[in-house]
Amino acid sequence: MEQAREWLRKAERIVALTGAGISAESAIPTFRGAGGLWRNYRAEDLATPEAFSRDPRLVREWYEWRRDLIAEAQPNAAHYALAELEQRAPGFTLVTQNVDDLHERAGSRRLLKLHGDIATERCQACSRERARVRSAELPRCECGGLLRPGVVWFGEALPWDIWRQSEEAVARASVVLVIGTSAVVYPAAGLAPAAVEAGAKVIEVNLEETPYSGGVSLSLRGKAGEILPRLLELE
Repeated sequence: MEQAREWLRKAERIVALTGAGISAESAIPTFRGAGGLWRNYRAEDLATPEAFSRDPRLVREWYEWRRDLIAEAQPNAAHYALAELEQRAPGFTLVTQNVDDLHERAGSRRLLKLHGDIATERCQACSRERARVRSAELPRCECGGLLRPGVVWFGEALPWDIWRQSEEAVARASVVLVIGTSAVVYPAAGLAPAAVEAGAKVIEVNLEETPYSGGVSLSLRGKAGEILPRLLELE
């Protein structure tokens, strides 16, 4: 722990990469955990363009359920610790795989959302985005196209500009914190190995061992909401 604190104190540029595990501590189910099922559907079978084409009402209902969970959830100590780190470190960038707004509600501003934002909707026809509006009907864009959740589904490319900024931040970083990610969803899972190759100190914070664990500079086991405040000496 003290070694990690020292690296962070000396680092000019820090990147934090967060995954579903940090939001799970705020009671938002992960895709792969025991709470990741919904009506006996696997999330991986609903979060696809094909699923939306087959049954847009079913997919929309699932996303409304997820949005309601997020609205009721609160940022946890890990979210607040990262917001505090942003205030302390001018060269800080937060890259998240999560589509919720818990980082923003905790105060994070230098934020790159790799997988989109569940609070938005995007037109299938013209790609225009807008804030999500709750509706009993399938919503449509002004152009007539069907509106879908503004997130990146399995099989879709990440937003190019966000991905480019994330790669550049990792390439310049002195320290990269990898927090609550399963390390199996690509291309995001390639960021930590890229950081190692670029010479950064990579600190993993996770409840369990992941494919990253053997190749990072330091692995810290436990809840992010407990480890990050201690790591940043906020307690």
